[in-house]
Amino acid sequence: MNDELAPPTFDPADAAAAAARFTATAEPDVSYALIESPVGTLVAARTEVGLACLSYSDHAGGVDAVLDAISTRISPRVLEKPARLDDVRRELDEYFEHRRTAFDLDIDWALTSPFAEKVLRATTAIPFGEISTYAQVAAQAGNAKASRAAGNALSANPVPIVVPCHRVLHTGGKGIGNYTGGVHRKEALLRLEGVLLG
Repeated sequence: MNDELAPPTFDPADAAAAAARFTATAEPDVSYALIESPVGTLVAARTEVGLACLSYSDHAGGVDAVLDAISTRISPRVLEKPARLDDVRRELDEYFEHRRTAFDLDIDWALTSPFAEKVLRATTAIPFGEISTYAQVAAQAGNAKASRAAGNALSANPVPIVVPCHRVLHTGGKGIGNYTGGVHRKEALLRLEGVLLG
């Protein structure tokens, strides 16, 4: 008589069901969702602290690259949980429908350096329908001579639209400047806010 136990069998259907149960009940460190908007699909991700990322899905390598960066820099416990981003979706909808001029979302600055955080906090103070310059934002962040560094911080803004880096233009009226999602999106946002006509 053989007393050895038979090896366990692997059932792919059972494994898939177990994975689905885990995903439904797990508490991730970062929840994300894809949000459709007039300027393209956005990848929104939040932590317990607040919104950490709002990236254009067709920028910087796409959705997988955005999620990889979040996994590396914040936590590998990243799960798609659209319901946890309902407030972000609602406020973005209101913004694009001309019913909201300021966002009431907490921000998690985990994807920024200390100086970039200062620049981006200064940027959040630029009101809807108004603009600033790289030099002015640098000065508000505490270093009036760091307009190039401010520009770099704005180009790496992990939460565009909500942190309105599109409202920051070149000093001296030398054009509208670059934008992480493409100049066409910066122009679209400035038109929506009445800064650009046409």
